[in-house]
Amino acid sequence: MPPVGSVRILQLTLAVIKPDAVAHPVIFKAVHEKILNNKFLIVRNKELSWRREDSQNFYREHSGRFFYQRLVEFMSSGPMRAYVLAHEDAIQLWRSLMGPTKVFRARSTEPESIRGMYGLTDTRNTTHGSDSPESANREITFFFPEFSVSHWYLQEEPQFRMGTVFYDSEKQIHTVHRD
Repeated sequence: MPPVGSVRILQLTLAVIKPDAVAHPVIFKAVHEKILNNKFLIVRNKELSWRREDSQNFYREHSGRFFYQRLVEFMSSGPMRAYVLAHEDAIQLWRSLMGPTKVFRARSTEPESIRGMYGLTDTRNTTHGSDSPESANREITFFFPEFSVSHWYLQEEPQFRMGTVFYDSEKQIHTVHRD
């Protein structure tokens, strides 16, 4: 994105902590802390549980692939936590922090990544993240239908980028301090 003054426009991405990590409070807390320690702004977050149909709809593009049924069943197996994250290069940074999708590769090539440290299998790999601005918009809308990406960029992004932002530990989101 083009620079605005000396600070670049913030980019949004979807981050999901999958049921395998949410089921283990120590792992969930470690992943949440990694988000904060890497200077992401948590714009929205919520815990949710999917029905099988939700998983099928979200992963529709993978229908017919060998892992589809396993993924659908797993993602509807328990609670997960979804985030809308903001950062100057949110998509690439989150994907880098997650590490490779395949846990074996993550453990051998990026052992400090989230998947390298906490992933169990290629399906139970702790996290999901958008892979492009287009998928981020689509995925954020799927998880947060009440959230308007375009409204956020028009009304809230400049305040998050230029204002005084603080982390509300009770709500587990960042907010802009208003005088």
